[in-house]
Amino acid sequence: MPELPEVETVRRTLIEGGLVGRRIVHIAVLHGDVVRHPSIGAFVAGLQGKRLTDIGRRGKYLLLEVEDRVLVAHLRMTGRLWLSAPDAEKLSHTHLVLDLDDGRQLRFRDVRRFGGFHLLEGPDDPAAPQGLRELGPEPDAVTLKQLAAACARHERLAVKGLLLDQRVVAGLGNIYVDEALHRARVHPRTTCGSLSSKDRARIAVALREVLQEALANRGTTFLDFRDGSGEPGAFQEFLRVYRREGLPCRTCGEPIAKTRVAGRGTHYCPNCQKGDGFLSNTAPTSTKTRSRPAKTSNASKPAR
Repeated sequence: MPELPEVETVRRTLIEGGLVGRRIVHIAVLHGDVVRHPSIGAFVAGLQGKRLTDIGRRGKYLLLEVEDRVLVAHLRMTGRLWLSAPDAEKLSHTHLVLDLDDGRQLRFRDVRRFGGFHLLEGPDDPAAPQGLRELGPEPDAVTLKQLAAACARHERLAVKGLLLDQRVVAGLGNIYVDEALHRARVHPRTTCGSLSSKDRARIAVALREVLQEALANRGTTFLDFRDGSGEPGAFQEFLRVYRREGLPCRTCGEPIAKTRVAGRGTHYCPNCQKGDGFLSNTAPTSTKTRSRPAKTSNASKPAR
């Protein structure tokens, strides 16, 4: 599922591709479910003839400013938004096409059909999706005081579950929480109440580091993710634990284990991430070895 680095990569590549400044000359809604707000007619009328003035991001949401409106795009599990030549092959599951004044198209494709768009009057529009309205701070802005307060409110919650909560830190999902906790040497099942101030500080630093590296490599692609120019990411080549079950830890050589935390498949190193204060219902872990990574897909359960 696209997380902060993937969505930010889409934002940057759409800007690099020259989307800002382009005028929308025609809108084709090919599947009505893609428009979440307002009605399809009002959606089309609100975009027709408008110029795209900026592209922002909050958490996993793209915010395309269209003169007096904000077009909110949520890619969810398998959504792709990219600039295309009009004569390029129309891929199946393409649900929205915006024709631009330079002859190109902005296309949205979503195999699983969980993604969608809200056209809002502004950032404070009450029609904004609840998830957007309730977002916590971005990972590079969250403070140690905020992390400590969140841990104090959820003492019995596993730290992975806390970091997946978009109201605590915006933009994180399964991939980067696993990767950050490995770098911070914190077991994902460790309860928030048992984290020391040093643990929380290492987590904050690790989050910033792993997200910066993922952005430098244009995100992670297992199968579905493509950026705003249709290209895959490369950070999957540098992952330390995520989907590396049974392979040697890049730090110590111990086989990577897999368990479930907060309802999500979770990867960690039993040696680097020993920790204390685990939840009492620790699930069995696996350290099954294999010769090569299995083929996998970004299409997993939605992140919280």
